[in-house]
Amino acid sequence: MNSNIDVLEAPVQELVLEEKPVRTALSTWNLDATHSNAGFSVRHLMISNVRGEFRQLSGTLQYDPANVEKSVVSITIQAASIDTREPNRDAHLKSADFFETEKYPEITFNSTQWQHKNDDELIVKGDLTMHGVTRPVVLTAERTATMKDPWGGTRVGFTGKTKINRKDFGLHYNAALEAGGVVVGEEVTISLEAEFVKA
Repeated sequence: MNSNIDVLEAPVQELVLEEKPVRTALSTWNLDATHSNAGFSVRHLMISNVRGEFRQLSGTLQYDPANVEKSVVSITIQAASIDTREPNRDAHLKSADFFETEKYPEITFNSTQWQHKNDDELIVKGDLTMHGVTRPVVLTAERTATMKDPWGGTRVGFTGKTKINRKDFGLHYNAALEAGGVVVGEEVTISLEAEFVKA
């Protein structure tokens, strides 16, 4: 009888389930620069857009296709590799009026947050450093499915686009037009085509 009472009166022990951290299968991917492109466009004479690109870039990606929100990407661009198909204009862009490439040789982007918008559309937030100034930017991006290449590697591609005001990065140079307006627009559209190979 006493034993039954003891059992009934014994305190009920709570079952505590230990929460296990969610593990992500992040792996390292390297940028394939020969199949990637960093481009830009800016309004010229208030009429048309002048387009250009940077021909030298590198980067790494920490990536899990099943958990893309955990990804981290770092891109480095050599500012002196700018190419607008006009040598005199390129020389001016490398000068102290614009990029000051001897003083600030690199343009970098380091992501801080990835968000899944829908299907393969992403929002990638990060810090863009250019001309010695770092500002937060937001890229609208899309990704491809991962696939095997003919040489046994695994690849994935991303495209991204954002807009910045070049004056936010200390690029203030301009010249007024006789009829009003300026030679170079302030808003710059930046586009990135990036192909990565799994390390």
